[in-house]
Amino acid sequence: MYYEELKTFITLAEVKNFTKTAEILHLSQPSVSLHIKNLEKEFQTKLFIRSPKRLRMTPTGELLYDRAKQMVALYEQTKQDILEHHHSVKGKLKIGASFTIGEYILPPLLPDFQKRYPELELEVMIGNTKEIVELVKSYQVDIGLIEGQTNEKELSVHPFMQDELVIVASNRHELAQKEEVTIAELQNEAWVAREVGSGTREYFNHFIRSNGLKVKSLMIISSNQGIKETLINGNALSLLSRSVVARDIEHGHLSIVRLNHPPFYRMFSYIYAPIMENKQNVRIFLEALQTNWTGVSQ
Repeated sequence: MYYEELKTFITLAEVKNFTKTAEILHLSQPSVSLHIKNLEKEFQTKLFIRSPKRLRMTPTGELLYDRAKQMVALYEQTKQDILEHHHSVKGKLKIGASFTIGEYILPPLLPDFQKRYPELELEVMIGNTKEIVELVKSYQVDIGLIEGQTNEKELSVHPFMQDELVIVASNRHELAQKEEVTIAELQNEAWVAREVGSGTREYFNHFIRSNGLKVKSLMIISSNQGIKETLINGNALSLLSRSVVARDIEHGHLSIVRLNHPPFYRMFSYIYAPIMENKQNVRIFLEALQTNWTGVSQ
């Protein structure tokens, strides 16, 4: 297996620049060129089309790119599994988490987890639900934690926690000052929402559609913190996880709009590719999830 060559190929395919690839992999530029030539000789095909202005993959290069990521991931997992077989819990665990989970749900769990497994290197990558699904599919993370839905049949999806969403606004907002608010009173209001691809945005769209609400204006911000700061300084509403705004409510920075309506709930889920199911580091992380949130299925 051309492990080093495949790693070089994947990096070059993504950054599309020989010099940058050499810098990222700490190689010389001639070494990068040699790795690509070795692969082209092995597979008897041209992998890139070079021109003075751009570098692009050939159709066979595109085919190899998808397979190369799988081969490298399988090699690294096998190496990790052998290491785990002979030693205590070591190596690396890559966790992908959507914003709400990665910024507010996961952090309280991590210190105790690392204390229990000090030789395990943790890496957390945060993005929206769509981005985390892609990271799991491409084996860039071992396990993903998402707040939205996914219909990817090649992934294993398991709910692990119920989350409540609330409508929030600045303390000055007219609706925040009422004892009780009806759904009808949410008509023609300004809203601040997450970007498309976010699980929170997915639920917001469902909430607006299912209640027949007309939106006066909509501002899109791809950050929970950015949304909260905008609410504090403006006069709009937002639908966010209670875990995201709990501290802001406690400190009096934001207020929950008290709706005359049953609470809004959704499920958080963990996802992984089947190839990761028996990986020891993934299993011990799922055990930690189970300890913190009852009802986690494996």
